[in-house]
Amino acid sequence: MRKVTVELGDRAYDILIDHHSLSKIGLELSKRVQPSQVAVVSDETVAALYSEQVLRSLDKVGIKATRITFPAGEKSKSLVEYGRLIDRMIERGIDRKSAVIALGGGVTGDLAGFASACYMRGISYVQAPTSLLAMVDSSVGGKTGIDHPLAKNLIGAFYQPRLVFADTATLDTLPAVEFHSGMAEAIKHGVIRDSGYFSFIENNREAILNRDPEVMEYLIAKSCQIKAEVVGADEREAGFRAILNFGHTAGHAIEALTNYKGYRHGEAVSVGMVIASQIAREVCGFSKEETARLRDVLNQVKLPTTLAAAPELSAESILKAMYSDKKTEGGTLRFVLPVRIGETQIVQVTDEALIKSAIESVSY
Repeated sequence: MRKVTVELGDRAYDILIDHHSLSKIGLELSKRVQPSQVAVVSDETVAALYSEQVLRSLDKVGIKATRITFPAGEKSKSLVEYGRLIDRMIERGIDRKSAVIALGGGVTGDLAGFASACYMRGISYVQAPTSLLAMVDSSVGGKTGIDHPLAKNLIGAFYQPRLVFADTATLDTLPAVEFHSGMAEAIKHGVIRDSGYFSFIENNREAILNRDPEVMEYLIAKSCQIKAEVVGADEREAGFRAILNFGHTAGHAIEALTNYKGYRHGEAVSVGMVIASQIAREVCGFSKEETARLRDVLNQVKLPTTLAAAPELSAESILKAMYSDKKTEGGTLRFVLPVRIGETQIVQVTDEALIKSAIESVSY
């Protein structure tokens, strides 16, 4: 079992990464949290695959548990599903000493985490990610929230979990497109912080696509280590943590404009990283060679680097949607731009013609 610690003083927590380990989650929870009872929250797809295993693990250590499910998909990150989840928590008698296990992908972690942050002004929760995207990124760092029709993650809270418990065996049932989507966040971590990690992904493409357990455990642990370092230095995104938004300024706009259906999160971020790299060539001197290198590794793990899936999107519409994103400050767009692979800058970009040109470079 690999362990990465997010250092946040008395709110520090561990990320545990292992293969075939969901049966141990009850034991870890009993040692670290000791809840009065647990609500296991997951979408209907994940619940059918893994909730019984988690419930048995909790029962084995004498923890009372209840299962709460919701429809799978980004559409469930809504005020409506949030309200339904709170209703069910009240109905099941969840109290201040209870805990929530967010069992699933990024949608589950964001929705269940946000409910945990708000319910009775905050109860304990555990992230149990079952998708690659959630394991390498969204389960770590305490960002929780739901979407608004006009912008992604506009409603939310910073609320740290007590534990992140990643069983890499759950990746075996992950659809290929979701696996590929998760790789976008891993690649992002290499670009923003660690050129050696970026090279590791380049050099282990085949093993990654084959989901080799040892390679995947290392990849997940390395991404978690990078994110833990960033979060530990800037928990609430006062400055430095914003580097984690590389590719997200345009990516979130693409997701919103396609009604969260045209592109999965990682796919939209992939295109967003290419757009940002084009802007960086003019603003930060990011080289043509490294721009091509980034595009190549995205293509190698079967991620999109163009807007071919949404040819109806115009540069003008994407630019307009960016201004609704919470990363905008004082009406000015902020981009995370690479200087070189492994190093980025946070830059306010006012040249709309440059932004449109970068979008047009990936348009069809």
